[in-house]
Amino acid sequence: MATNDPYCRVCGAATIELGQKQSVYSQRCYAIRHCVTCRFSFVANPWTEFERIYSAEYYAGRGADRSVDYLFELEHPRETVRTYEWAGILEAVESLVQVQPTTRWLDFGCGNGGLVRYVREHANCQIVGFDQGWIRDTAAAAGIPYLDKAELDAHRESFDIVTGIEVLEHIIDPLEALRQVRSLLKTGGLFFFTTGNAQPYRQRLLSWPYLLPDIHVSFFEPQTMARALRRTGFEPEFRGFSAGFSDIIRFKVLKDLRLRRRSIFERMLPWPLLARVVDASRAVTAHPIGWAAPSASDDASAAAARVQPDTGGDILQA
Repeated sequence: MATNDPYCRVCGAATIELGQKQSVYSQRCYAIRHCVTCRFSFVANPWTEFERIYSAEYYAGRGADRSVDYLFELEHPRETVRTYEWAGILEAVESLVQVQPTTRWLDFGCGNGGLVRYVREHANCQIVGFDQGWIRDTAAAAGIPYLDKAELDAHRESFDIVTGIEVLEHIIDPLEALRQVRSLLKTGGLFFFTTGNAQPYRQRLLSWPYLLPDIHVSFFEPQTMARALRRTGFEPEFRGFSAGFSDIIRFKVLKDLRLRRRSIFERMLPWPLLARVVDASRAVTAHPIGWAAPSASDDASAAAARVQPDTGGDILQA
């Protein structure tokens, strides 16, 4: 797919240009397009020099997103506010499937591998990460298990869980990425992901702080996401504000406030209530999850084996 193709990258319909967005970081000017059919929005002319974008500067919080510092998180996992996100994701996943020693879990686009390390410390399962960014080798040297591209290709239909935390917005062709995720999951496996919800910002997308066009190039509304999941072999399920999201939203708020370390002050705040208030405006929890649907070659018994909440699951040995 050509990066300057004016057609929708989710449904293929014609799109309209919403306007231009200039990056504060690179000073590049980007065309933002929107599909009125499926509500997908995207950067039509993305920057594709990925080694320059996802450089050491980016992972140290001096790149296109100044609100993150992945090196600090890697070196200080117990001090970073990211701990709340990791805890929330684990709680959310455990509310959907049973995580046990045989559960195989892949964190797709894992960045510094923080979630992988956290889950290995707090749950008894087989979890590994996959990422191709600069920080991968540094994190692997710290003992976090990664698969490389060749190893990933060898693990088709072998995972019970795939997570994609703030990954899909970075990907130019989301359907290609979702098909890859589906190919890695067993039938009935869980795809749990987070990405920004564009729906509350539909009328003012160009002013949405999440629109960092050097790195965030794909923007989904919940129904867009459901459509993309169905097109790539998933059954979407909308669960709303459920287990784990108080901590996931807690992290997002602290990150937006540029707070990197946990503190006594923020621990005193009523986060279950505050998370609900934030979610009422941002609709963080409105996106679906995805269950890996049976392929054409699967029989009825495979279809019946779908992982259900509070049952089944497995893990990956590193």
